[in-house]
Amino acid sequence: MLGTLVNVATVIVGSLIGLALKRNMPEKIQKLIFEILGLFTVLLGLKMAFESNNVLLLLLSLIFGGLIGELLNIDHFFIKLGDYIKRKFNSKESKFTEGLVSSFLLFCIGPLTILGCLEEGLGNYPTQLLTKATMDGFSSMALASALGIGVLVSVIPLFIFQTSLTFLAIFIEPYITENMLTELTACGGMMILALGLNILELKNIKVANLLPALLISAFASYFIL
Repeated sequence: MLGTLVNVATVIVGSLIGLALKRNMPEKIQKLIFEILGLFTVLLGLKMAFESNNVLLLLLSLIFGGLIGELLNIDHFFIKLGDYIKRKFNSKESKFTEGLVSSFLLFCIGPLTILGCLEEGLGNYPTQLLTKATMDGFSSMALASALGIGVLVSVIPLFIFQTSLTFLAIFIEPYITENMLTELTACGGMMILALGLNILELKNIKVANLLPALLISAFASYFIL
């Protein structure tokens, strides 16, 4: 669990630095950092999305995944969970839930999460999770300076998700193909792009409702490609 523990530590440190900066930073500087983070998130999402080898599969995965997410109302569940955690932490920050949910999605959707947890779960040195930890540390710093303490609290679902995926690695590894990882990366990229648009306040996309698209993309790429 070295990779996940280091990842959690970097998010904690980055968030604490971001919170310290938030208290002493003029509002216009906070806004500038937030906008830069949004632009970077859009760029990262586009870069990942362009890796797709089958644009039609990507489109259909997002459509049907989004429909399932809307029917299950996953976004509402995430918001309710975030609000519940907010009450437990007795936080008065208006952007607590937004920071928690946005950070969790940004930290856990990317390909390094899946590849890193598989790598560590199979007993290899967690090179990819350590790389991800560095990236998440800087991202959490920027997010916390804009969205507050919810970013710090996101380490809880981050730890639970990555730990579960690491322990599942030995069971799912035989079914992971290169095509599957490519399409998962592209699908995750579209969600990160949507997060970037939300951060920039250009759109209000319910990104959590798109999560089933990852499963559809994985199964479709395994059986079709």
